[in-house]
Amino acid sequence: MRRYKGLPPKEQDRALQNDPGFRRMTSEQQKRLRQQLHYFASLPPQEQQRIVDNMDRWAHLTPEQKHQAREVFGRMQHILPERRPMVRTAIRNLSAMPPERREEVINSNRFQKMFSPEEREVMRAAVRLPLAPQENGRAEEPAAPEE
Repeated sequence: MRRYKGLPPKEQDRALQNDPGFRRMTSEQQKRLRQQLHYFASLPPQEQQRIVDNMDRWAHLTPEQKHQAREVFGRMQHILPERRPMVRTAIRNLSAMPPERREEVINSNRFQKMFSPEEREVMRAAVRLPLAPQENGRAEEPAAPEE
């Protein structure tokens, strides 16, 4: 994504055709990659940067850390869609705290009233992931794992 980030779709297609890795892909994989790149190019620069940063973080995780991240992401999918934004916000806020404070907040009466036990367990698992801090000093919440 980073390599083709600033190129318009036609130039992306041209650059892809010259990429040996792209030429080794099946036609279905090529089609999917083109679609992803075109979608990526349509996003605002800030969202593009967030995606590239997530991909960079993902590339530096160990296989075990990737497994843990996939588990957290899978568990997030079991949380009701209307509750996920609230859980993500809590994860972002918790990530900015020292580890001992996080546990205190997750176990607080306030959080026990606001969040289900499963939501609090997802938070616990998410804040343990070794994700790099964002520019604002907070760690990124679990995102869909990049392959």
